[in-house]
Amino acid sequence: MTSSTTSERRRQCAKCPWKKSTDPFDIPNGYQASLHAALSCTIAEPGSVSGELRMMACHETAKGSELPCVGWLVHQLGEGNNIPLRVKVAKGFVDANVQPVGEQHETFVDTLPKTLRPRVRQAR
Repeated sequence: MTSSTTSERRRQCAKCPWKKSTDPFDIPNGYQASLHAALSCTIAEPGSVSGELRMMACHETAKGSELPCVGWLVHQLGEGNNIPLRVKVAKGFVDANVQPVGEQHETFVDTLPKTLRPRVRQAR
């Protein structure tokens, strides 16, 4: 998934799982908790330069034209310290001109339904 740089800032969607106000079960297009949990593979080891860059797509973008999730981008470019992502942004392969809306979760695990959180924490 790549995206070209645009001049227009992309706002975080209303039901982004990174927003504290979002109930994951309200995410449109057939939310599945198991698929959500599997996205943990998109979370980089902070500061690591090795490993394949995997991005979490926004659920509102069309298949084949996916854009990175705004909440995920903000987390991975900030506290997540995803070095491969930073390199892609610096080279213009990923557009980081995004605007989060509202309070954001601090970790990927916090984006999951509360019933899954203990199992995912134990697995990592």
